[in-house]
Amino acid sequence: MGNEKKDRDEFDEEELIRSEFESIVSGLSLDESAPTSYLDDLDRIDREGFIQPNPPRQTPKGFIASARNAINRWLHRGYHDDDGAAL
Repeated sequence: MGNEKKDRDEFDEEELIRSEFESIVSGLSLDESAPTSYLDDLDRIDREGFIQPNPPRQTPKGFIASARNAINRWLHRGYHDDDGAAL
């Protein structure tokens, strides 16, 4: 009688897994009607090439001011436990 209950539980578990799988598969769509694919996007990038950004030149005074602002923002960023800097 113990084996019968064990077999029934295993069957119920298998049936549950099978029904979950069928519900997941039924929600999938194999429709490939998208106008482009990932490979098309890669080909387009290869054809167009990479256009390097060309920022305007800074004066030495402007460079020092932007560096000072960046350092001040970094110093006053607040306490972040998850920033990876804590030892």
